[in-house]
Amino acid sequence: MAKTENGRPPSDMGSIRTLNSSHMEDESSLGSDSEVNGFTSERQTDRYGFIGGAQQYSEESAQDVPPEVLRQREVKWLDMLSHWDKWMIKRFNKVRLRCQKGIPPALRGRAWLYLSGGKVKREQNQGKFQELDSQPGDPKWLDVIEKDLHRQFPFHEMFVSRGGHGQQDLFRVLKAYTLYRPEEGYCQAQAPIAAVLLMHMPAEDAFWGLVQICEKYLPGYYSPGLEAIQLDGEILFALLRRVSPIAYRHLEKHKIDPILYMTEWFMCAFSRTLPWASVLRVWDMFLCDGVKIIFRVGLVLLKCTLGTREKLKTCQGLYETMELLRAIEPRYMQEGFLVREILEVPVTARDIEREHHSQIKRWKKNRGELNFKPAPRLHGARIIMLAEPPRRQDLKQNPTIVLEVPEPPEQLNKGKEERKSKKKKSIKKPSTIKEVPNPYPLPPEPSPPASDPPAAPAAPAPPSPPPDCSVTPETLPDTDSNHQQSAPPTDLPAAKESALQQSTQSLSSSEQDTYL
Repeated sequence: MAKTENGRPPSDMGSIRTLNSSHMEDESSLGSDSEVNGFTSERQTDRYGFIGGAQQYSEESAQDVPPEVLRQREVKWLDMLSHWDKWMIKRFNKVRLRCQKGIPPALRGRAWLYLSGGKVKREQNQGKFQELDSQPGDPKWLDVIEKDLHRQFPFHEMFVSRGGHGQQDLFRVLKAYTLYRPEEGYCQAQAPIAAVLLMHMPAEDAFWGLVQICEKYLPGYYSPGLEAIQLDGEILFALLRRVSPIAYRHLEKHKIDPILYMTEWFMCAFSRTLPWASVLRVWDMFLCDGVKIIFRVGLVLLKCTLGTREKLKTCQGLYETMELLRAIEPRYMQEGFLVREILEVPVTARDIEREHHSQIKRWKKNRGELNFKPAPRLHGARIIMLAEPPRRQDLKQNPTIVLEVPEPPEQLNKGKEERKSKKKKSIKKPSTIKEVPNPYPLPPEPSPPASDPPAAPAAPAPPSPPPDCSVTPETLPDTDSNHQQSAPPTDLPAAKESALQQSTQSLSSSEQDTYL
């Protein structure tokens, strides 16, 4: 299977060139690893980063989404990611529908991290990956990991170079997992899972995504003995009896054990089987709805390959059947066809759990107790989130580019204060009652000459001050003491008292002018 991984013909293996170890030390200053190996002039990468014909079926099977539709989907996904907890609890069906349509490529890595719960796991374990990364690791696992690095997507520009940045990050992630779960260690099928994650996110995020897939989505798959994958093989075979009885009878007739054809499918989540466009769509739905998507994909491939009598005429035995399952027709793996068939398969998470319990009983009856008992499997992003409720700060989106903004100058502060004052002034005040003019005004009184002062009130007036002096309370005589008892308290300033006295005098004079 490795020779024809992702549709790459084996004849192209000799055309891949690598650099000497002396050149690898300076490759971090360059761009992609394909540039390091000199592929820029000879080879071109496809939209997914694969060089040459490594994904010969992807371009044909990929569904081109119009740019305006893609922009609309990006805006919707940004809104969901900004209010992730509300969408997952109240509108999860809408999230599922958008995952089925396909996550926008620009947001796929971030969406995968949120769906899997890796974002919450990372925030709750700050500095854990750096701590594991700084440790040397177990030598028995390090040797195996190093041997597997160049086997993971060797025609992708990120992993094409031995010792390149892609292989370095892959080594860091896998080594950190062996330290995080020493009882499980390392399994070869974990490498393609981690590589797919690294194509969409940094090493730390990929590590926590791998942790969630191994612990929540596929628990026990990578443990010693591979008992969990054997159980799921029996579950797949039992579900096939409902979905495609013809394929079920054919496999049962030739006694083809499910472990022979479904191990790589399930343990690698179809990342080494399907065209890349289909891989991404399957992962979008898998991280949203859980392992039932993996079961559905397997059932679709078995039904399309062995589901009719005409197709079974060409495979009369075990060998022919296995060859047919190793080289599935590309039309059955195309993105649009595969997604439609997946959504039509009548298999739910409840069906899988019911069959899981019956298979465990059969296992204990025939083989005894399980040697490794993994944690219960969680079916989908919503159940994972409800099992470990996140804090609000765990879901906060961290900016990818941080700029140091200088403190605003005083002019900007003044401008902000002016805007605040304008907002306060713009607040609507209760409307005042307009005075209605009198339709029958009184006849106007002849105005006195400007030189004559207005008439004095009835009370005795004090002697007028000199013309060059202002009237103050100190210059008033003691005869006004009775009149000042009804005035405001004496502790008011002198200027306020004089203004108050002048206002009372003007009021009395106006009354006299009006009614005399």
